[in-house]
Amino acid sequence: MTSSYLSLIGLAFRAGKCSLGEDAILNDIKNKRAKLVVIANDTGFRTAKKLKDKCSFYAIPCYEVADRETLSASIGKTGRVAIAILDKGFATKLQSLLDE
Repeated sequence: MTSSYLSLIGLAFRAGKCSLGEDAILNDIKNKRAKLVVIANDTGFRTAKKLKDKCSFYAIPCYEVADRETLSASIGKTGRVAIAILDKGFATKLQSLLDE
């Protein structure tokens, strides 16, 4: 399961269907472009709370996943703590993998 959801996140990133960075993700959540948000489990309390609260308010699924190094490695970037998936198909498949 672990490698499959990380592979899917990497595929979505390479397809240009992801949003990175706290401000961009919050903007995508507010504008309902984000279909699913994944947050690293070692994200700072304030950042995680802000993202989770926005997702809850706008009814967007939000999941805590692996640590920031693993999450960042899945997309080939460093220091990423959250990723918003912007495509409904990727989000649906990712949600089914994370719910297992």
